[in-house]
Amino acid sequence: MEKPGSKEREIVNRKLIRPTLSEVQDQLGGRMQRKKPTPPDQTNAENFYYIKQMQSRTPMVVVLDEGEIIRGVIEWYDRDCIKVHRAKDPNLLIMKSAIRYMYKEGENRSDGNGDGLPSVE
Repeated sequence: MEKPGSKEREIVNRKLIRPTLSEVQDQLGGRMQRKKPTPPDQTNAENFYYIKQMQSRTPMVVVLDEGEIIRGVIEWYDRDCIKVHRAKDPNLLIMKSAIRYMYKEGENRSDGNGDGLPSVE
């Protein structure tokens, strides 16, 4: 009879079950496809704004880099410039790179510094 505790341990040959490399790549490949895509270069917010102002023929004020103020209605635009229709003056084609900012003519702007606050001298 065997004594308790002195029992011989049976040696069991256990085989490690390991997935193949192709199975691992298939599992990871499915996760990589769900990766968040990079944001687009352009949100089209600018295009939407121009179209909205053109359709409603909103009088706009365009302030150029040199401080010159142009009043009129945006008639046309593309990637690099806008066309401003003015009632009594000739129409202008303005490069977007020359525009400091623009706003609707009815909005209250105290000066040309762009923040709507009175200038401190």
